[in-house]
Amino acid sequence: MMTFKARVAVIIIALLLIGYGIYAGHYQTSILIAGGVCYLVWSHLRESSVAMASDSFHKQDYAKAKVLLAEVKNPDRLRKGRRNIYEYMMGTISLHEDRIDEAEYHFQLASRLPWKKDNEKGMVLINLSNISLRKEEYERAQAYIDVAKKLNLTERQASIIGKIQNEISKHI
Repeated sequence: MMTFKARVAVIIIALLLIGYGIYAGHYQTSILIAGGVCYLVWSHLRESSVAMASDSFHKQDYAKAKVLLAEVKNPDRLRKGRRNIYEYMMGTISLHEDRIDEAEYHFQLASRLPWKKDNEKGMVLINLSNISLRKEEYERAQAYIDVAKKLNLTERQASIIGKIQNEISKHI
């Protein structure tokens, strides 16, 4: 787990060590260090700083999480296990900042990605339903709730769904 700047610093040091290793005739060590550099580049493209952002996100330090997520230049390159978390965090941060349309966009993407647990996908669908309620799109909110009900949810999520359904029933 490194930020982009830390990765660049490590790569610069590694390149200096590779240069010295070639100069001193330590070819095997230089090849190992070059492999480490390749791994750092690969991990930046596939993992980036999403794990660090997740730590900040769970501590509800949304500003730091947003800065770390901004390091991801192309989210399409992230592996599926990181992309869904990236989209969920971006959606939640956007919702926290009252950027409803952007939050809906990120949650829509997150709902289409694979999740390990049903309750994780359930949170995405609950957020989408909540956004639809804010936009007064009650049929759409009910559709998200219907999909979420088919998942294995926690008691807390089930109670949230109940509250959303009560709100929907007031307007339909």
